[in-house]
Amino acid sequence: MNERKFAFFCMLSGILILFLFHQPLAAFKSVVSFFPVDSMMCEQSESLLIDDFSKSNGISSFGTQWRMFTDQVMGGVSTGEWDYDTIDGRRCVHLRGDVSLENNGGFVQVALPLTKEGQPFDASSYKGVRLWARGNGEVYHIHLRSSDSRRPWQYYGAKFVADSSWNMYDLPFSDFEQENLRTELKPDKLVRIAIVAIKKEFKADVAVARLEFYR
Repeated sequence: MNERKFAFFCMLSGILILFLFHQPLAAFKSVVSFFPVDSMMCEQSESLLIDDFSKSNGISSFGTQWRMFTDQVMGGVSTGEWDYDTIDGRRCVHLRGDVSLENNGGFVQVALPLTKEGQPFDASSYKGVRLWARGNGEVYHIHLRSSDSRRPWQYYGAKFVADSSWNMYDLPFSDFEQENLRTELKPDKLVRIAIVAIKKEFKADVAVARLEFYR
């Protein structure tokens, strides 16, 4: 390094040190603006991952496992299947089935406990549920059960339309409507989350690549 370059380097270093000490916030913002950050990374840093289906053992980020339920547990005839899949390069949980309203049935779902011990999970510091999903253009639901949901037919639900391409969906807790319950959803008392095809006869085909609570 010649003398001129060395002098320039020393001057630049001095200016930077003064700037950092006297205007740290402005310096931080300048550094951030100089190194662009992907918007999805920013969103994820403000969220709590439930599952991204990347683990080979099928264990969620909460240490719990998904299970499938259909209306056959109450005498219905709906059928379904699910597995871990890779669609367009994204690992996902993939739910398929035939939803029937016969015998007062009408649902297939995959559900995940939010704690191993069954104690309520406190999500009150978050705004709602965010998911990345794709499907066959039908309406699907996210169901939340809380410690107030004492019977199988009691839950809180919010819906989304899963198109044929991957999309992100934000479902605020305020959008979750109670079903067979008198109390509104209390996010600090959650016990289970589910991906559900329900309430009409149709062929279900929906995949979810990431599920999280967002702020």
